[in-house]
Amino acid sequence: MSTTETRSSNASRTATVDQKLEVVTIPVSDIDRATEFYRKLGWRRDVTPPGSGVVQFTPPGSGCSVQFGTNRTSAAPGSAQNTFLIVSDIETARNALVDAGVEVGEVFHRGTDGPVSGPDPNHGSYGSYTQLSDPDGNSWLLQEVTTRLPGRVDPSTTSFGSANDLAEAMRRASAAHGEHEKRIGEADANWPDWYAKYMAAEQAGTELPV
Repeated sequence: MSTTETRSSNASRTATVDQKLEVVTIPVSDIDRATEFYRKLGWRRDVTPPGSGVVQFTPPGSGCSVQFGTNRTSAAPGSAQNTFLIVSDIETARNALVDAGVEVGEVFHRGTDGPVSGPDPNHGSYGSYTQLSDPDGNSWLLQEVTTRLPGRVDPSTTSFGSANDLAEAMRRASAAHGEHEKRIGEADANWPDWYAKYMAAEQAGTELPV
């Protein structure tokens, strides 16, 4: 067997084993101060082993958590930059942070010459952002994503991170279904099936039903 064939075989075996990113370590200088900040964001504080010196928080709807603590990393405090937090509604997410007393930047979108104030004028998925930083300067970039690019999500495993994300997806499906009924000129009795197809296709980035 050639080296290329061996590598291909090993890659195939590796691909059959789930490899889930579940924890990201961030460098902080003051554990108590960082704990207070991430609690203020409304993130869930997870149970960690007694005496481990580890503090772990999980953002709402996230499958990945954040850890910091004693001797967790040799990286300089504040060196974790622009870690993405994906939200379904950038304005709602920002307003909730402001209401919680968190200092957060204005919403912006990418222009040809750099950042431009305000959300993406076309409200395109992946187009609107805002940013915040913890007391050490580790920065978080909130990005609004409603429809995934093709190939980013397995279409056979549609899932939603929270009840709010599911509700937002249903609202978008409802609006699209209203247009669908206008096109066919009658009420669609099979709307649950249409909603399901639309929501799964939207999340997977595949062709939407019409």
